[in-house]
Amino acid sequence: MRLYLASTSPARLQLLRQAGIEPVTVSPGVDEEALVDEIEAVRGPLTAPELVQALAQAKAEAILGRSVGGEPIDGFVLGGDSAFLVDGRIHGKPHLPEVARERWLAQNGRSGELWSGHWLIDHRGGAVRGAVGRPAMATVSFADLDEAEIDAYVASREPLQVAGAFTVDSLGGPFIRRVEGDPSTVVGLSLSTLRELVRELGATWTELWNRAA
Repeated sequence: MRLYLASTSPARLQLLRQAGIEPVTVSPGVDEEALVDEIEAVRGPLTAPELVQALAQAKAEAILGRSVGGEPIDGFVLGGDSAFLVDGRIHGKPHLPEVARERWLAQNGRSGELWSGHWLIDHRGGAVRGAVGRPAMATVSFADLDEAEIDAYVASREPLQVAGAFTVDSLGGPFIRRVEGDPSTVVGLSLSTLRELVRELGATWTELWNRAA
């Protein structure tokens, strides 16, 4: 049984591989900023869980109807998104070094909430049979870095393309003191939440295993 990952995130791909799943990755091509602006123009400002869920759903739905390797999609389709909430402000990817540095100075030695959204579509047999989704949250507490460490981390460019300007599974790992909640949520995908969603759609987690341990 195939899992199609509507994401180009290397972290999500590696996380699934470590859990025994080799997904088929498909770029969703969603303009995230434009979509959020469109939704908020109608509904007003989104909360962090609403934001990541809206984007996760949009990404999963964006690849439906496509063929992959000349074949129609036949399996489960997963969309995901992440955002970091600190001081009531939602932080996505900083993209620019100066933005990443500013965020680190603000969150240094403190805690925030990493939200990951999940949307799973049952597309077995080449047609939509159902869809479920929900967000997961983990609280992240940071070490107290000095400015030289912050500058060096920003200069590595790793924090520029990740929500909250940090990782837990790479260079940013030593700068995190504690994670409360499913640690894989911080990577960008809660494996425990995904397992629950798979079961809600009438399948079992182990059916997705297609990699050797």
